[in-house]
Amino acid sequence: MEQTRQAILAAADRLIAAFARHDRETYFAAFSPDATFIFHNLDRALKNRAEYEIEWALWERRDGFRVRACRSSNRNLQIAGDVGIFTHSVETEAEFGGEAVTSHERETIVFERGSDGHWLAIHEHLSRAV
Repeated sequence: MEQTRQAILAAADRLIAAFARHDRETYFAAFSPDATFIFHNLDRALKNRAEYEIEWALWERRDGFRVRACRSSNRNLQIAGDVGIFTHSVETEAEFGGEAVTSHERETIVFERGSDGHWLAIHEHLSRAV
């Protein structure tokens, strides 16, 4: 069980680190192609990774979006067989049109162990911190 826990936490850390350095390729590779996404700043759920990649590209082009840093705290992990439910508080420093913005949010990322033994995110839910 400890080995599984460490593997899921390592997958979460890789995903967060890629996001924090605005490494799109590594960040999106951490998600299954059929992963789903619910973000408080969107009026709809994103039904797969490709939809999220299109949205991200739109934010970059239209809004000048760029992630500058991301810090994870209050971390928790629940494991249910081949599924890990990772929750944490997120402080993100981003840039929109050259203006720095800091956001405080809560996030749930659901990981699933693939047939190759690697853990990929299959769902992400981001909400505003209260």
